[in-house]
Amino acid sequence: MVPLHIDIQWFNQAEEIPQELWELCFQPPLEGLWWYDALDRCGIDDQFTFAYAVIARDGVRIGIVPTFLMDVPLDIVAPAGIVRIAEILSKFTKRFQYQRTLFVGSPCSDEGTVGLVPDEDITDILPALQRELDVRARHLKASMVVWKDLPYESVEKIGSILNSFGLFSLVSYPGTLIKLQGGEFDDYMRTLSSSQRNKLKKKLRLSNKRGTLNESVIQYPDEELLREIFILFLKTYEHGNTKFERLTLKFFELIAAQPVSHFILLRDTENGKLVAFMLCFVTGKRLINKFIGIDYSYKGDWFLYFRLWAAAVAWALSIGAEELQSGQTGYQAKYDLGHKFVPLYNYCRHLSPVVHIIFKKIASHISWSTLDDDLANLEPVLKKGPEAQYASS
Repeated sequence: MVPLHIDIQWFNQAEEIPQELWELCFQPPLEGLWWYDALDRCGIDDQFTFAYAVIARDGVRIGIVPTFLMDVPLDIVAPAGIVRIAEILSKFTKRFQYQRTLFVGSPCSDEGTVGLVPDEDITDILPALQRELDVRARHLKASMVVWKDLPYESVEKIGSILNSFGLFSLVSYPGTLIKLQGGEFDDYMRTLSSSQRNKLKKKLRLSNKRGTLNESVIQYPDEELLREIFILFLKTYEHGNTKFERLTLKFFELIAAQPVSHFILLRDTENGKLVAFMLCFVTGKRLINKFIGIDYSYKGDWFLYFRLWAAAVAWALSIGAEELQSGQTGYQAKYDLGHKFVPLYNYCRHLSPVVHIIFKKIASHISWSTLDDDLANLEPVLKKGPEAQYASS
């Protein structure tokens, strides 16, 4: 057999790559050019440096590999005890507290994806790609290379190959997903356990007693509305315990201009105030619940998150969506709403052999329960309930 000749060319902007190749490599339900172009242009380069590898086999372009460079705080993934050790060591060298890391994937997507044209096999190009990633990491003075948030199916396919290149696996924050059935909200309610169903009914009943909220789903919001939306987003960002990307108003302006983007809005009918929003992407038969904003002055029995969720599910069913993906935070609330937890894995290698051994040891102590308090509280339920298949995959 004649060996394949693999070429890899780097681009700094997603728009520099032909749209036709994006459409072939990132078909729905994956986020495509519209997503990566918004990230490129929204002004978050103080957090991430994006670049895209285009793979050609025997002169024909067959794939796109999104990457980003980030200085990663160790306390995002490591158990508290390890973080304390890292803080002590960081007095002598910062490399134990922050790791300049070259990631394969997107900082704001549930699953890391190497986009290939149909019928291409990633195992054919993976060795050449991994060697190129190592070279690029050294060029960028990155100390780690990480394949971010691989789903279990990808791990089965390429995990052993990545292991052969010295990468170790590290459990990541799980994704969350609901399969939708039927066309009415009651159809969704029937998919919940009796406990989940009763809790949700009670929350919605109490919330409705507090006040009437106007529900709407819109596209292409104007400048004034976008500012309202962004203020709520910032409130929710600051309220969260786990913080990843810090988005800008420019991002919302760019993404709102895309046909896939829909905003679910809740307004207080008494004062007209926007009290909650959800930004959703319609990608094929999947609805992606991407970002939300909540006015936390509406406390107690308002249960705005659950009102917003009910509006999103009703709308998703009305447009024929078959699944709803909801991201990697807020696990207790998402469990109560019937989400399944989808295991995701990072594959990592530190370019220093000594530090690599230390980090590999750290990785062996990281689990869902060390990553997130909600997951720690849910662990007994996940192990014995219908979600056990996800927790143990």
